[in-house]
Amino acid sequence: MEILWVLIALVMLTAVVLPFLRRRRSAVGLVPPGHPDAADPANYGFARQEELDIRLPGPDQDLLDVLDVVQRTQDYRAAQQLLAGTPADGEQRWQRVQAFAGAASLELAQRPGGVSEAPGGQWLRVWRTEAPKDAGGAAVHAEFLVQQAWRTAAPGSDEFRIIMEEAKAACGEAALLAPGDPVPYIVELSVARGLGYSQQEFEQVWLKILDRAPAHMGAHLAALHYWCEKWHGSRQQAYDFAEAAAARAPQGSLLAAMPLFAVFEHLPEVNLVSGFYQSEVVSKAIHGALHAVHSARPDDPMLAHVRHMLIFFLVRSERWAEAMNQLIHVDGHVGALPWTLSPDPAAEFAVYRALAVAGYEANGGSPATLPH
Repeated sequence: MEILWVLIALVMLTAVVLPFLRRRRSAVGLVPPGHPDAADPANYGFARQEELDIRLPGPDQDLLDVLDVVQRTQDYRAAQQLLAGTPADGEQRWQRVQAFAGAASLELAQRPGGVSEAPGGQWLRVWRTEAPKDAGGAAVHAEFLVQQAWRTAAPGSDEFRIIMEEAKAACGEAALLAPGDPVPYIVELSVARGLGYSQQEFEQVWLKILDRAPAHMGAHLAALHYWCEKWHGSRQQAYDFAEAAAARAPQGSLLAAMPLFAVFEHLPEVNLVSGFYQSEVVSKAIHGALHAVHSARPDDPMLAHVRHMLIFFLVRSERWAEAMNQLIHVDGHVGALPWTLSPDPAAEFAVYRALAVAGYEANGGSPATLPH
């Protein structure tokens, strides 16, 4: 009898999986590199995998130049000057604070220090010591502590809570130094997730952000994590939050793409449903994100984030030409979701890019037909 049940289960599984595999095989034929039929991303001017920059989602040459100076000289003053000249209520300031904090955290991980060696990220400690009233340095320090907590300790552990409590205090200090700056409160959204703020406590932080920058896309993405099912909300609460943000998005705002990020945060770990990525909920979210991209300013710092997420969904949906149209805008930089969730973001991005190229060419596309 047990053997019979096993056979029935195998038949049912085959019935579900086999059509999917056949459809995938007919849509894109993947062949080994070097094969005469292999699609080559280099034909489209795309960067080689080893050239992909995992630090940023898109170009910010001023930031890259300053990061190079700071890390080469261990002198914080170039970073201080760059942040001082970056508008407080814009997306770019938040991204730059994250980048400086991430650089210091990564340096520390690579060079913990010892008897005869100073620890990595020493320039941030000097910054805080020599310029304790500098709002930019205070914000970077708060974000550094948050990243250290997530990077070095297990959520829920005593060590994690100690670092997060220190980060919470640092957020408060940074907020006092720059009363109109939303960034310290955006940093605190991650603290709220880590320490398990009640929904009422979270809303108090969120209202302070809305008072300062109501259409801040980075803040909305940080808040979305709190409302997700895997943290302190539910699938429905996350969807409601994202859809409300999209509904009140001003003209040209990328907030219309928020539902796509909510869908991503709740993807099933194992998907055996045929056509999931062609389903109404996914198609509607993709449509909203595409509309947001077409309406946004070309220099919107969050535009690359949305394009990267679109590439993931468009490839999964086998919408090859649309995926290629996004790739030509962001190729070269992969420091964004969903790639940063992988241990090797460049490799993950390269796989999706190769699938997009293969699918595009399998349906008659070529470098000559791709608009630039």
